[in-house]
Amino acid sequence: MVLHLEHAFYLTVERKALVLAFALAAWVAIGLWLEVYEKLDIGNPRVILRDAARQCGYGALCLIVFEYVFRLDLSRFFLVLFSAYAWVLLLLFRLTAGRVVGVIRREFAAPHYVMVVGTGVRAVRIARGLEQSGEYGIRLRGFLSETADAPAQIQLRASYKVLPIGDLPSILRQHVVDEVIFAVGSESLAELEEVFLMCDEEGVRTRVAVDFFPHVNSTVSLDRFGETPLLTFSAAPYDEIRLLLKRVTDIAIAAAGLVVLAPLMTAIVILIRLTSPGPAIFRQVRCGLNGRLFLFYKFRSMVENAEELRKDLEHLNVRETAFKIPDDPRLTGIGRYLRKFSVDEWPQLWNVLRGDMSLVGPRPAVPSEVEQYKRWQRRRLRMRPGLTCLWAISGRDNVDFDTWMKMDMQYIDNWSLALDWKILLRTIPRVLTGRGAN
Repeated sequence: MVLHLEHAFYLTVERKALVLAFALAAWVAIGLWLEVYEKLDIGNPRVILRDAARQCGYGALCLIVFEYVFRLDLSRFFLVLFSAYAWVLLLLFRLTAGRVVGVIRREFAAPHYVMVVGTGVRAVRIARGLEQSGEYGIRLRGFLSETADAPAQIQLRASYKVLPIGDLPSILRQHVVDEVIFAVGSESLAELEEVFLMCDEEGVRTRVAVDFFPHVNSTVSLDRFGETPLLTFSAAPYDEIRLLLKRVTDIAIAAAGLVVLAPLMTAIVILIRLTSPGPAIFRQVRCGLNGRLFLFYKFRSMVENAEELRKDLEHLNVRETAFKIPDDPRLTGIGRYLRKFSVDEWPQLWNVLRGDMSLVGPRPAVPSEVEQYKRWQRRRLRMRPGLTCLWAISGRDNVDFDTWMKMDMQYIDNWSLALDWKILLRTIPRVLTGRGAN
């Protein structure tokens, strides 16, 4: 049987070695940077899926840059195929590596012993996770309690003794303990200062469970300011590399869009000026990233004195906070079509190019609307506003205000470069058909 392949790849031995050596170094370096190899829940399938995707995504970008710098003349399809195979093989390896690692540790290395300080729900949850990582060589040594009324033992898959925290010095002398996890309430941490100091002096790694903080949407990281360690909670995306890639994409597409659309935009300006009195471009102050004010541009789709007429139309508003009127009588004849197909938004490509906005993000609000926001709604200001968003592909003007806000929160909590592209691609048919626009 003969397979007729559309793409044929041929690499010399030298190029094969160069590409494979770089990929190996890049993938390992990215894994170290993402701390893939340091996670206690490294065997969790969801963690494996997420980390493998991130590692291969960054690795593919590094490989593209490497190919460009050294002029290896590799096919784009080859690069895509290489990255896809790397992701699949990495997934398969990590999903089955538990048994291999377990065998290696049994034969050539020692298990990793962990003790948990605390006996509450938080401590038990962490202990169950440690048990599930047993095939990776992690062993739960037992529990330590900082209170006198703790149970004598805790039953999970196995039975574990609960010892007083005061016994830790003798435990460290008599038994192997590689790590101690503190899963206690925040009020108990200050009282355990001596225990932390003792572990530090003994060289025992310590971790602190911080889920007692009420930051349900935040990602937690540890930073330093000078000599002071800072526990950082971020309720919005903060990955500088991915945000930089998002910004580069914004600049490239916005610049290309302005160049390609320039003749049409010029024609629209002339058409607006000929069909109604007033300027062709409408300018308005809007709220940007973290509440910064900026001048927002769009093609004028309403009569010149639209803002003055708004007071007489307040009773027709159908939204709780934002001002929206179905079949707004202030729209001009040409303005209705500009709105329906979102052509009036084209000048905002200039806002994207300037950095006031992004291609994808929560729509920019006027300051008077922001003043009426509930506390949870203000979090939408923590992401750079965009030309399109989840709201735009889920009904546009037919979505009520609360649902609109919740969609913005959903976007912020689940943001990724892939999600941005998904929204952009789904926006195109919405705009071309004018569906959901009033």
